[in-house]
Amino acid sequence: MVRKLAGLVATLLATSFVIFAASYAAPGDPVTFLAGGKENLTPQYLAAVRAQYHLDDPFLVQYGRWLGDAVTGNLGRSTQYNDQVGDLLLARLPSTLGLVAYASVLFVVFGVALGVLAAVRGGRTDSAVVAGTTFATSVPPFVTATVLISLFGVQLGWFPVMGGGSLWHLTLPAVTLALGALAIISRVTRQSMVEQRELDHVSVARASGLAERLIVVRHVFRGALGPIVTMCGLVTAGMLAGTVTVETAFGLNGIGSLLVHAINTHDFPVTQAVLLLMVTCYIAVTTLVDLLQPLIDPRVRRRA
Repeated sequence: MVRKLAGLVATLLATSFVIFAASYAAPGDPVTFLAGGKENLTPQYLAAVRAQYHLDDPFLVQYGRWLGDAVTGNLGRSTQYNDQVGDLLLARLPSTLGLVAYASVLFVVFGVALGVLAAVRGGRTDSAVVAGTTFATSVPPFVTATVLISLFGVQLGWFPVMGGGSLWHLTLPAVTLALGALAIISRVTRQSMVEQRELDHVSVARASGLAERLIVVRHVFRGALGPIVTMCGLVTAGMLAGTVTVETAFGLNGIGSLLVHAINTHDFPVTQAVLLLMVTCYIAVTTLVDLLQPLIDPRVRRRA
């Protein structure tokens, strides 16, 4: 446990350093953007801006100050919105979390169901599921968003296509976000169950006359649950970054669209904060899944 927590802290430190360094490696002088892009700036004004934001300090000193502030919850002030970055994140976060939660429910339920169906039925059903999931993973999210908006939003008028935070507004964005993840989960579920069906204890249960449905539920699916849960956690953790394209396509005011706008306007405090939030959430979720793995699959606990 201590070793895992130490690794978590070390990963967060390394990631925060990369994020801070990458933001200031962007083309152009940060002072120009901090000054609002004004022309004919006097040397005295530029020096005042540098002093205000401590840009004359050595890089490591700047990083240490930024990291210390971030740990205490002070993420700085947006140069574009002229507001505290923390307040911007709190205002945008519910929309993004709702989208991720909705998409997670969709890909877990339908992904696992398709994987189980393919593994149990086999034959043409298996081939159809594999072909469908292969196609789903090959379509970029922005293409999926365009098709869904055109078909279900414009032509049929079943769903709103822009903005809003209700469940109905989030349906098309959630489907777009979940489609690729659904394909991954169905593949993992199928493969895990196929491997479990070949194990000795399943053959013994089948030879003892146990009904096939009970064999699938008690032995095959239960044995395959570990890899399925692990992959569901990993995919969910990575979804926060996937909201960038989806929120932009559907005009949602979430963390993803905030990041896009911050990058385009060189709003360094917001860019750094959003990237740090995404990485922190990913590491936290993957660590939680790792800690829960022995409870889900006793074989992991025995190997440890």
